[in-house]
Amino acid sequence: MTAHDAPAEASAPIAPSRPVVRSHHGDDVEDRYEWLRGKDEAEVIAHLEAENAYTKSRTAHLEALRTRIFDEIKGRTLETDLSVPARRGEWWYYGRTIEGKQYGLQCRAPLASQDDWTPPELSPDIEVPGEQVLLDANVEAEGNEFFSLGSFEISNDGTLMLYGVDVAGDERYTVRVRNVETGEQLADEIPNTFAGATFSPDGRFIVYTTVDDAWRPDTVWLHELGTPVESDEKLFHEPDERYWVGAGFTRSDRFLMIEVGSSITSEEWLVDASDLRGDPRVVWPRREGVEYESAHAVIDGEDVLFVLHNDGALDFELVRVAASDPQGAREVVIAHQPGHRLLGVSTFRDWGVVGYRRGGLPRLGLLDYSDGHVDELEFDEPLYAVGSGGNPEWAPPLLRVGYGSFVTPGTVYDYELATGELLLRKRQPVLGGYDPDDYAQARVWATAQDGTDIPISLVWKRSFGDAGAAPRPLHLYGYGSYEHSIEPGFSVPRLSELDRGVIFAVAHVRGGGEMGRQWYEDGKLLHKRNTFTDFVDCARHLVDSGYTTPDRMVAEGGSAGGLLMGAVANLAPELFAGILADVPFVDALTTILDPSLPLTVIEWDEWGDPLHNADVYAYMKSYSPYENVRTDASYPRILAVTSLNDTRVLYVEPAKWVARLREVGADALLKCEMVAGHGGVSGRYNAWRERAFELAWLLDVLGVADA
Repeated sequence: MTAHDAPAEASAPIAPSRPVVRSHHGDDVEDRYEWLRGKDEAEVIAHLEAENAYTKSRTAHLEALRTRIFDEIKGRTLETDLSVPARRGEWWYYGRTIEGKQYGLQCRAPLASQDDWTPPELSPDIEVPGEQVLLDANVEAEGNEFFSLGSFEISNDGTLMLYGVDVAGDERYTVRVRNVETGEQLADEIPNTFAGATFSPDGRFIVYTTVDDAWRPDTVWLHELGTPVESDEKLFHEPDERYWVGAGFTRSDRFLMIEVGSSITSEEWLVDASDLRGDPRVVWPRREGVEYESAHAVIDGEDVLFVLHNDGALDFELVRVAASDPQGAREVVIAHQPGHRLLGVSTFRDWGVVGYRRGGLPRLGLLDYSDGHVDELEFDEPLYAVGSGGNPEWAPPLLRVGYGSFVTPGTVYDYELATGELLLRKRQPVLGGYDPDDYAQARVWATAQDGTDIPISLVWKRSFGDAGAAPRPLHLYGYGSYEHSIEPGFSVPRLSELDRGVIFAVAHVRGGGEMGRQWYEDGKLLHKRNTFTDFVDCARHLVDSGYTTPDRMVAEGGSAGGLLMGAVANLAPELFAGILADVPFVDALTTILDPSLPLTVIEWDEWGDPLHNADVYAYMKSYSPYENVRTDASYPRILAVTSLNDTRVLYVEPAKWVARLREVGADALLKCEMVAGHGGVSGRYNAWRERAFELAWLLDVLGVADA
C-alpha cells in the first residue's frame, strides 16, 4: 500500500471557529482556535479524542509495519541487562532491566575491598552476591499509566534512599524516603517538588526545589528528616521571573551550590555544607549577559573554585579563584580561544575534567592542576559523541567516560589516570547480528543564503550504495535552539530506517551549539530566521547534490525543533514529502506574549520579549508557524505528536496548528497522549511502540513502508 492508498473513510475533525481578538502594539489578530486551551473542558477533551480516533483510522493500514518495527527494536535490544556499576562509598551501584518489564531496577552490590576500583563484570542471568534491589520502578508504577523518577539518591552512609515520583507527566514530583537496610518507608513525604532533590552529606537533611505557578523553579528548601514538611526552611528564593534556581552539593561535599540562571546570565551562591542554615555568599554577583559555573577543588590545602565564564570571552575561559574570596584575583587556567567553546569543568581531588567543542564535535580533556595543561582523549571515528559521567567519588584513580557514534553503540570506558589507557567496560549490545562496518557516517557542508557553511551529518547502510551516488529516501532532523547540539549518537530504532535504505541526516543549523557560541547567537532573538533558512538550505543541498529528492525526504524536529518544522513547512513546503513534529512549539508568539504561561518570562532571553517590544513582536509574528499558515501552498503530509500534561510546550499549540492547517487543505494528523508529558509516554515498551508508530508513518511517506 502506497502513501496515497491510505483509507479515506474517516472524516477529519473540524474544530469550531470561535474568534477572539488579541491586540498588541496596535496589531489586532483574530485567533479562531484559542478556545482549545481549555484543558479541563469536556469539549476540548472530546476534540482531542476525536483527533486521536482520526489519526488511528488514517494510520490503520500501517499496523503491520508498526508491529514489525516494534519487533525489530525489541529484537535488537537485550531486554534483561545491567548497566556498568559505579563505585560510591562501600557499594557498586547499577541499574537492571528485565525482559517484559517496562521500567528499570536500581540495585547495588558490596565492594570486594576498599582497593576495589574495577567494576564487577555482572551477568544479567547470574545472581549477584550480596545484591540489594533499592527501587523497582515497576512496583512503584503499579496502577499508573505514567511513571517518571525525577530524583533518586542514596545517602553517603548508604542507609537511606530518596526518590521523587511523577505519575501525570507534569514534572511535579513527590519525594519519599526509605530506609534501604530495613525497607521501612519514612514518614517524610514532600509533594510538588522539582527534579533533583538531594541528601545533605551527613544525611540529616534533604535539599529540594519547588516551582511557581508558571512552572519556574524559584525556591530552594531545607527539610530535616523526621520533621513536618510545613516546617521546612526556605534557603533561597529568586523573585525575578526571568531566572530559575537549582541546588546541589559539590563532589567534595564541602559546599552546597545554589545556582541561579537565565538564558544569558548566571549567579551562584555557596553555603557551607556543615552549616546549611548559614547565610549563602555569592560567588560573582550577577551581571546581565555574563554566564559562569564553578567547581570546588582543594589545592595545596586551600579551597579554590574553578570558574568557567564568558565575561569578555565569547567561547568562555577557565579561571581559578580562592573560595574564600571568589571576587578577588583571577588566575587564568585556560584562556579564551575563539571557536574553541568550553562547555564545562568537573573537579576531583587530584585533577579535573574539561568538556569543550572544537570542529563541530564534543571533546574531553584531563586538567592538570599544577600547570593547567589539558590532555585530550582521542578517538578514531570522524563523528562521535563523548562525555564524562557516573563519577560520584572524590578521589578515584579512574574517570568514567561515555562514548558513541552513529555506527558505534553506546560505550562505557574507564580512563586510567596512571597509564592513560582507556579500559573498555561495556558496549551496548545490539542483537540480531549488528555489524558497525555495515554502516557509514560522514559530514558534508551546505552553503547558507548568507554564505555560512552549515554542517550536515549523515549515516546510511553501505549495501544500498554510497550516500549521494543516487537519490535515496532521506530523513532530515533538526533542532537549532538554546545552544543545544545534536550529537552523532547511536540509535537502535534508527536501524529500522537504515536497513530499509533510508539515509538519516542531521542539519546542524544555527541556534544550536555545534560550532561555538557565535553559532548560537546567530540563531536566536532577531536572528532566529537563520535557523529556519539554514535547514531549508541544507535540504536543498541534499537534493542538489543527489542524496535525495523532495518527494523522498521527510523532516523531523521536536519541541523548539518543532517550531523549526512549522517554520520550514511554511517557508519551503515543496521540499518535503512529510514533516514529523514532536511536541512542537508552533504557536510561539501567543505563548511568549503571555507571562502567566509556564516558563514564558524565562524564554524572553531566547526569543525576545514581544509583549513589551514592538520590533520583537513583528519579527516573531513573521515566522511563528500558526500565524503564517499559507493559503497558497501545497503542504506536505504532517504528523504532530503531543501530550496533554506537557508543561513545556502545551498541547494547545499543535492542536491549534493542525486545525489551521486543515483550513487550507493540508493533510495533517494530530496524536495526543492523554496521560504523558513533554517526553512522551513512559516505560520502555511504550516508548518503542510510540517510536514505531512515528517511523511507520515516516516510512509510509517515504514510500518504503513495505520494504
